[in-house]
Amino acid sequence: MPLKKKKVGSYPNAMIIASLTAALFLIGFCGLLVMQSKKLISIIKQNIEVRVMLDKDLDSAQVSKVYKSIVSRPFVLSIDGKPQVIFFSKDEAAKEFIADTKEDFSTFLGDNPLHDSYRVRLQEDFFEDTKLKQIKTELEKNEGVFEVVYQENLADQINKNLTKIYLILATFAIIMLVIIVLLMNNTIRLALYSQRFLIRSMQLVGATNAFIQRPFLKNGAIQGLISGLIAAGLIVALQQIALHQIEGLHILQEYDKLGILLVGVIILGALIGTASTFQALARYLRMALDDLY
Repeated sequence: MPLKKKKVGSYPNAMIIASLTAALFLIGFCGLLVMQSKKLISIIKQNIEVRVMLDKDLDSAQVSKVYKSIVSRPFVLSIDGKPQVIFFSKDEAAKEFIADTKEDFSTFLGDNPLHDSYRVRLQEDFFEDTKLKQIKTELEKNEGVFEVVYQENLADQINKNLTKIYLILATFAIIMLVIIVLLMNNTIRLALYSQRFLIRSMQLVGATNAFIQRPFLKNGAIQGLISGLIAAGLIVALQQIALHQIEGLHILQEYDKLGILLVGVIILGALIGTASTFQALARYLRMALDDLY
């Protein structure tokens, strides 16, 4: 029975593809977490309100004037062309206070001491303590405004926590990338070990390094693409399972950015597969004859 000829650049693929797929999936999952945490923080920021308390006994014209002054400011969030500024009467504020505290102050005060107000949602770019203080000062200069109230230090706390989350995930992704490169180099080097004599034979008959490398690099790129496609498929599958299991998760989805992430995972897989194969192959191209044994 004739021996099966060994084809240049062919070696076991399953172990390499499995290892690279697992690593790419973890990196892609980190990217997905970053995307969705950023979207979540953005939604939280857009729903935090600055309360513009109005002076008592303002007539409708004065109240309207304050409204027009507020909505003209660049920091006011607008959704579908509608400024996110809502009038909140003192009676509504009293009901909200009683619901939150379970205490009815009207029974012993006999009057409602609260103020009518406008509740203003801000553009995300203005969600910083320094900018919030500037907004407070600016709005309090308006005639008819009694006081501007917001939850101080909340912006800095959210921004600091968000920075920590990004730093942790970025560090994890970089560590994973380094591990991938080292793992793939060792794995591919072991896979190429079976072809070391074939590589040397090609060198002895005058084949250039570029000619020898071409089939190996092509195979490495294909392995990387396959791994990237499988990893991208696993990320999509995980996302769909999470959407069905976690209520309200759909509001965090940004499918355009998800598409970019998946394409990035696939390209990263091809690049790692090619680069790792190139580095591992270079060792055998430089190896002395005695070292082959």
